Amino acid sequence: MSTPTMDDAAKVLADPTAYADEDRLHTALTHLRAHAPVTYVDHPPYRPFWAVTKHADIMEIERANDLWISEPRPLLMTAERDDVLRAQLDAGMGLRTLIHMDDPHHRDVRQCGADWFRPKAMRDLKVRVDELSKRTVDKMCNLGSECDFVADIAMDFPLYVIMSLLGIPEDDFPRMLKLTQEMFGGDDTELQRGTSVEDLLEVLLDFFNYFNALTASRRETPTEDLASAIANARINGEPLSDLDTVSYYVIIASAGHDTTKDAISGGLRALIENPDQLARLRDQPELMPTAVEELLRAYAPVTMARLVTEDVEYKGCPMKAGDKVLMNFPAANRDPEAFEQPDVVQLDRAHNRHVAFGSGIHRCAGSNLARMELQVALEEWLARIPEFALAEGQEVTWAGGQVRGPRILPVVFP
Repeated sequence: MSTPTMDDAAKVLADPTAYADEDRLHTALTHLRAHAPVTYVDHPPYRPFWAVTKHADIMEIERANDLWISEPRPLLMTAERDDVLRAQLDAGMGLRTLIHMDDPHHRDVRQCGADWFRPKAMRDLKVRVDELSKRTVDKMCNLGSECDFVADIAMDFPLYVIMSLLGIPEDDFPRMLKLTQEMFGGDDTELQRGTSVEDLLEVLLDFFNYFNALTASRRETPTEDLASAIANARINGEPLSDLDTVSYYVIIASAGHDTTKDAISGGLRALIENPDQLARLRDQPELMPTAVEELLRAYAPVTMARLVTEDVEYKGCPMKAGDKVLMNFPAANRDPEAFEQPDVVQLDRAHNRHVAFGSGIHRCAGSNLARMELQVALEEWLARIPEFALAEGQEVTWAGGQVRGPRILPVVFP
């Protein structure tokens, strides 16, 4: 079979720097949706993969979770890194988090912490979230009339929330911040620990050492927190394996912090760039729930990948068993066939079926928490600082890599 033809615009999907350039990224995604919605990408140092950019196609793939699976690696990574991490996993090391698993094991492991993300648990947690939000804005106000919203507000707030949920002491928060940035900043030269695969493995080892000690502590002395629930969870009467236990902690600590930080920062940037919508939100605070959904749609921070389990022709594209398929959520969330005026931020948008949290069995387990954090953060900010703008003469920069969001967001306020 001949090699599929690659649309030149698809190269951005294998270029981490493109994810830090909003105009370049969305120009390419718009072209791909219209002309090559399922496209072949062959661009070293990544192995060839397929990319999907339309909303309906991503929803279909997510539903067919026996044909397109997550295991073993649901993220796009270089061939070298892919090989090393596969070898580590085969040796009983590496990560096997919820996003790496498939049913039925995924369902069983996910259930171990599910109660901590249900609506009742979120209502109970909201008191702590409100307290942390006030503390974070207090800190920012003490800085004067200018701040970097990412570093001063969005960075600490979701980290403190997720660490509080886990029951990790505040003295350890800076360590967790550094590790989560290094984990998700693997393609970002300013965040990564180093450029080698060995550097990434050192990050994983640091995570493992910390959470293995936490597991031992919670098994010896159980407490009322999510860490204890994970440490003492059982499936069919047996405790989670060491790999699954540590991996569960890692996905909660890292994804629960980094992606939420990006959503909060991207949301505030969207409000600054759309002053008419910002004014509506100030005048009509009852819009906040739909506003949160719209900001998540417009600035979805994540892409995910799946593995094809058998040969299949999908939308005329010959996918082979073992091929990787990249689902580009930011592209799907701006699909004109799914959203009217998709490039326009409309805080009262109805029937907003965005895929910022994914879909199907792998829909983000912490989506309710992320929504609450984004809403509480914006409510506190707007109540205390109703007037603000980008700092004149300073540049907004975005983080590179597949977990994307503003890296620097300089904001001034009276």
